[in-house]
Amino acid sequence: MTKYVPPVTRRNYGRSHGYVDGNGQKMPGVTTILGDGLPKKALINWAANATAEFAVDNWDELAGLSLTERLKKLQGGRYGVTDKAKKRGTEVHAYGERLVKGEAVANVPAELRGHVEAYVRFLDAFQVEPVAVEFTVASYRFGYAGTADLIADLVDPQDPDGEPVRWLLDLKTNEKGIYGETALQLAAYRYADVYVEDGQPEKPMIAVERTGAIHITSSSAELIPTVSEEQQLKDFRYAQQIKRWDSESRELILPALDPPESTRLVAKVDWNEVSA
Repeated sequence: MTKYVPPVTRRNYGRSHGYVDGNGQKMPGVTTILGDGLPKKALINWAANATAEFAVDNWDELAGLSLTERLKKLQGGRYGVTDKAKKRGTEVHAYGERLVKGEAVANVPAELRGHVEAYVRFLDAFQVEPVAVEFTVASYRFGYAGTADLIADLVDPQDPDGEPVRWLLDLKTNEKGIYGETALQLAAYRYADVYVEDGQPEKPMIAVERTGAIHITSSSAELIPTVSEEQQLKDFRYAQQIKRWDSESRELILPALDPPESTRLVAKVDWNEVSA
């Protein structure tokens, strides 16, 4: 495995971002590892359905295009859905970061007001006390980095009069709910070596008692616990190896070999033979 050295730095590239170590060497991101290292069987059906829905919703417009233009529109139709979902997720995360820090937010777009109000109710209901917000983590042992949303102390819903419980949490706005890979994502964050917040020096990763996702929709924000223990870290590392293999797999196929020079005939075919 490639050796990485501290300190880790998150670099933003427009709407994307990446991570580099102290030598400027790129470090794989947790979500990229999971995206490339886990099978996405549901995406096959989703892509087909999204393309079909786009065709039906834009039937008249498509009919007026040339075949080449029509094909291009259909091929890109499903990306409009994902772009909209990513934009919503990014904006909800931004509001969530400010809200959990106790900042007031204003001029919330109408389509996001339900999400913001639901998260406000969540923060009040669980009496959320932030410990670290929107911070970078890195594992030099296992070679990855990532951005975690929140470590916070929450009132235990099973024991509201007891001591608060420290959670590592990830905000999710997916309409379909929380997927299993979230457990691996949080395990990778939980067992990272260090974390960096607000440009401060690296510190040892904060220990937590529980892990989970906050599923935020336009009507509710729910606390969804995950099992993100050492076994899930191992599972994450299996996905990491699959990603590595996938990126290197072409190197396993070598150039074709030329045959040696020879006059000996091995195979014979009589093209004039007629079978009975």
